[in-house]
Amino acid sequence: MTTKLLQNCGKCGLCLSVCPVYKILKEEQASPRAKLQLIKAYDNNILASSDLLKEIVSKCLMCGSCAANCPSGINHYSKFMEMRKKMVGAQGETPAIKSLIYLLGREYRLKFGAGLARTGQKIVPDSFAKTFKLGNIPLKNFPKLNSIPFRKANDEIILPYKKQIGTVIYFTGCATNYLYDDTGFAFIEILKHMGYKIIIPKDQACCSIPLLFHGAADKALKNITTNINALKNHDADRILVDCSTCGEALKNEYPRMIENQGQDPSHANKIAPKVMDALSFIDQNIDRLEFDSNFTDKLSVTYHAPCHTRNSFGSHIIAEKLLSKLPFINYKRALDVDECCGGGGTFFYEYPEISKKMVDKKIENAKAVQASLWLTDCPVCRMNIAGNLDMDDRLQVLHPLTLIHSALKQI
Repeated sequence: MTTKLLQNCGKCGLCLSVCPVYKILKEEQASPRAKLQLIKAYDNNILASSDLLKEIVSKCLMCGSCAANCPSGINHYSKFMEMRKKMVGAQGETPAIKSLIYLLGREYRLKFGAGLARTGQKIVPDSFAKTFKLGNIPLKNFPKLNSIPFRKANDEIILPYKKQIGTVIYFTGCATNYLYDDTGFAFIEILKHMGYKIIIPKDQACCSIPLLFHGAADKALKNITTNINALKNHDADRILVDCSTCGEALKNEYPRMIENQGQDPSHANKIAPKVMDALSFIDQNIDRLEFDSNFTDKLSVTYHAPCHTRNSFGSHIIAEKLLSKLPFINYKRALDVDECCGGGGTFFYEYPEISKKMVDKKIENAKAVQASLWLTDCPVCRMNIAGNLDMDDRLQVLHPLTLIHSALKQI
């Protein structure tokens, strides 16, 4: 089946024009079409497994741009994940990635690991934090972990400030739970302001996209099942995500993964159409928000559209239009607003040279529009962009939810 579908590739090259890695390297083997041909050769036993083949397949941001623009309708995204699984089985994985997969594979491990990291941030010497880097990002530039995990700090059911008009489930993801609780608290306040009852399932786990990206589909299945069980038992109008990568998992990967395992995909299929990104939901409910009239001077804002926001939801246009019509924002569109920043999950760590070229270009173009705030709705993009800024760049990177909440009229 895989080989038959790969034969649909007409080698037209349209994927080259949208592939962030190919744009930097200008090497055919870095292109999506080349990867498809290598996968086909491997599946037909023409090409043997090797460290080089694993590297070629792994040197990909998994942004989905090739699949979104393929005239033959090939799902490069799933093909690359399947091939990565085969390569990890044949060639193994690095200790750092193995450790990450181990932590993300069970929520209690991730919680324990986050606690250790939080302690480490308190005791690590400043001199070490300034010089030691993960990928291109100095340790001092990484966000401080939440003092309390976001889901632990909130009730499972949160009632609105005014008459209830509906119920939503908030799938928080790992980043909001452990790193960026400002995003989560802002979103809760926005939803309460609108009149929505909020359900935050306590037993949700990692969305599993990082596991799938690194060929650990078997380990991902446990989290996928956990999340489906956590979401299916609640009656809600929408399942909301503040991270479009989590949304990609719930909306597209869960039904595919469950079906591939020969299991009943009915629950995953019922969840998928309810999934919506936070900014699209706010745009639909914008008339329910009242903003503080004391904002006399508009804030100068630019935006970075994450890859999954663009390719999985197509909501980057909605996000830009929303920012443009908010009364307290002067939106300044960057030249490369929808170009990849080079974060890509762990890509910034595994391939720092390529990632650095991408993010430096993004920073240059963001600075050119002379904005004071740089908004993005992906935690990895936020981490990568903010982590590569210098002190004198004078750009603060935030999730749009935080800014929107700060402008709300107090109820």
